[in-house]
Amino acid sequence: MSARDNHIKTERDAQSREVSPNCGFSVPDHFEEKNEQRINQREWLKVNSINRSSQVNLVKISHMRYQHEDLLKISTFLRDFGMTVEKKTDTECWYRGYGPDPYVYYARKGPRGYLGGTFEVESYKDLEKAMKIPGVRVASNGIEAMDNAPHGGYIVTILDPEGFPLNLVFGQSAPELRAGPERLEFNDEKEKPRVRKFLRFSPGPAAIHKLGHYGLVVSNFDKQFKFYTENFNLVPSNILQVPTNPGSADRKSVAMFAHIDRGSDLVDHHSIFLTYLPPNGTTPHIHHCSFEVHDYDTQALGHEWLMKKGYELVWGLGRHLIGSQLFDYWWDTSKFMMEHYIDGDVVNDQTPVVVGPAGDAGLAAWGPEVPKTFLD
Repeated sequence: MSARDNHIKTERDAQSREVSPNCGFSVPDHFEEKNEQRINQREWLKVNSINRSSQVNLVKISHMRYQHEDLLKISTFLRDFGMTVEKKTDTECWYRGYGPDPYVYYARKGPRGYLGGTFEVESYKDLEKAMKIPGVRVASNGIEAMDNAPHGGYIVTILDPEGFPLNLVFGQSAPELRAGPERLEFNDEKEKPRVRKFLRFSPGPAAIHKLGHYGLVVSNFDKQFKFYTENFNLVPSNILQVPTNPGSADRKSVAMFAHIDRGSDLVDHHSIFLTYLPPNGTTPHIHHCSFEVHDYDTQALGHEWLMKKGYELVWGLGRHLIGSQLFDYWWDTSKFMMEHYIDGDVVNDQTPVVVGPAGDAGLAAWGPEVPKTFLD
């Protein structure tokens, strides 16, 4: 065959080949993907000498706590973000979602500051146990009664090894339940359950259901990893690693996404994550906190609402790979990052710990290019 004939054949072959369409699919949690290792949770606990009986028992993530110079500005933003004011004073404000938590966000007037994520614990004894963690510093005045907060309860604030506040609460009374958005029927190309009904939407904020997770950028990853996984019933869902040196087969862990171990009960894929401080980073800091909303229309309408209000978008809309959430990240008025998410994965004690490679390519299945500010 001449070069000309070969060229013509190649052209025809290229024209005859169909481009594969995009598709989404799910894989079982035990399915080992390329370059990943899956470890049985019991085996992971054993190898890492985790003593469950000595741990502080977390029930769920509760709310975030921040300090803002201008409470009026942050209150306007949080309402536009989808929260409602549960109670306010001249110096404090508590914000609710429509979920079962008394509040999902606490704001205090003062210089810009991060006051910590908050978890509900099983018992008052767990609050006492937290203060006795070896080497821990207690930032609160011991166990404090939250007399001024909606639905009362008790709180203790401790500091992790890098000084990040960690709040633990117990004994809050349950709030009155609120109605959430209607679950809309979806007509795909095969099944049409929505018959003779037409969808309509009204503009507005994306109503918050609950706090889902928050993340910390840390300087000593190994020390922080050990603190959270040894002292609390937090188990990694994913651990991300990089080579210790360029071209090296040895690897070091640089990120962890951890869920609350509640046995066979299904829980969110992660309630907290840790990631190492980038080489050009200067100070450990809160990365973002993330709040669940109802569905994609809710999320997209909320995105549109925040855009029209002139707030600053960080990254979104898109779909994460780790945790699978649809994400939408924004800066609040104090330059703290916040996220709306939907459709996150759930796990339990039968879900293996996944160890795999870190990399920007693994951040999203689709969406805009990840901005540098998200990686800082």
